[in-house]
Amino acid sequence: MALDLPAVHAAAAAQAERVTPGIGDMSAYLASQVKERSHREVLGPLRPASGTSGVILHGGERIAAWGDPDTPEMAFSVTKSVVSIVAGVAFDQGLLPDPNRPVADTVDLPELAGASITWHHLLQQISEWDGYLWGKPSWLDGPRRDGTPGSAWEYNDVRVNLLCLALTHLFGRALPSVLDEHVLGPLGASDTWSWHGYRNSLTTIGGETVPVVSGGAHWGGGLWISAADLSLLGLLCLHDGLLSKSWIERSWTPCPLKPDYGYLWWLNPFPSAPPTGRAARGNADQHLLWIDPSRDLVIVSRWGQDVEELVRDVSEAVPVVG
Repeated sequence: MALDLPAVHAAAAAQAERVTPGIGDMSAYLASQVKERSHREVLGPLRPASGTSGVILHGGERIAAWGDPDTPEMAFSVTKSVVSIVAGVAFDQGLLPDPNRPVADTVDLPELAGASITWHHLLQQISEWDGYLWGKPSWLDGPRRDGTPGSAWEYNDVRVNLLCLALTHLFGRALPSVLDEHVLGPLGASDTWSWHGYRNSLTTIGGETVPVVSGGAHWGGGLWISAADLSLLGLLCLHDGLLSKSWIERSWTPCPLKPDYGYLWWLNPFPSAPPTGRAARGNADQHLLWIDPSRDLVIVSRWGQDVEELVRDVSEAVPVVG
């Protein structure tokens, strides 16, 4: 099978027409995404949406694009997979040599004092941590259970924010500087991206006040990045070597409690798409970074609906490598 480039272009053109509704007013749009009315207060900055955009890379080369792929957009929970990449930098540098060690053995945080929660628990979203962080309670995303780490999987923004706090202390500096120095800078990304937290997400390291970023945009903030720059993170996982193969394998190892989830990455999430795909997903798939190593394929879609159709149609047009 050869690459069917006209079919790829047709799929991209179709996705360009599937614009997410309601994004003209970001404050109202964000409020509609948070189920719990008592905690809808936005704590971080918001960025207006510019419309649908995206890129498709095959063999490291761009073969299709739509919209304005150079305009940064709020990434929502795609940011979580970027947190995993930053944790990988810590792993490769020896700051986090064993993800199965309790976080409290490595960093001194009141929120985790005496807890047996490991880095592995936080990265797989199975920590069951219960508490408040930056004024938001962990129970917003699910029911309170017995709290035993490793006993249940739950997609939980507050607990990912706790991981961001822990990683900030592990590195001793704000995570955007880590991402810039060790990932996006070496990849040749533009200077248009930024990573935000909340107005109250601050911590003290060495007597200095350090901002802590969020792992999503539930209450504003998160990573703001263009489709073009986001696609570079896809290439990072396929080719670049900035992250060790060992970390990527850990990131894409299924969680026993949630087999389609790894270290803040989704595995084989779409029934009609190839099972070899891995994804960073945000805001009910209105934002997507799709990586398929078997096809040497990267797809980025921003502010577009029905993205599974895009992934399926492009995958059918791209041959399996080798």
